[in-house]
Amino acid sequence: MKHKRYSLKLHRRRPCSPFPGVARASARTRKKKPSRTFREQFGHTPVSPEEAIPWGCKRLVIGTGMEGRLPVMDEVAAEARRRGVELVTCPTPEAVQLLWENPADTNAILHVTC
Repeated sequence: MKHKRYSLKLHRRRPCSPFPGVARASARTRKKKPSRTFREQFGHTPVSPEEAIPWGCKRLVIGTGMEGRLPVMDEVAAEARRRGVELVTCPTPEAVQLLWENPADTNAILHVTC
């Protein structure tokens, strides 16, 4: 079974979207190749600052999978603080709930199983 990670960007432009108050959402697969060098260290390919993280937001939600096993490197948290971005890491079901409740100016990286 292969796991996929998607980055989700929420936009307020058009009236139909699965998220209340959000007009448009787009998804793309996570390019995790730059983070693979850290896989041995974490036992899983972590979210690292080497990746193209969607920083253009006030809040970045990282869904760490059903079991919360996707590691997020401390350097990502440090970069979020430096940029003034609120970083929320939680299991993916909680991350999706956060997106439903308050999607405004939020980007997400969601670890999902497909």
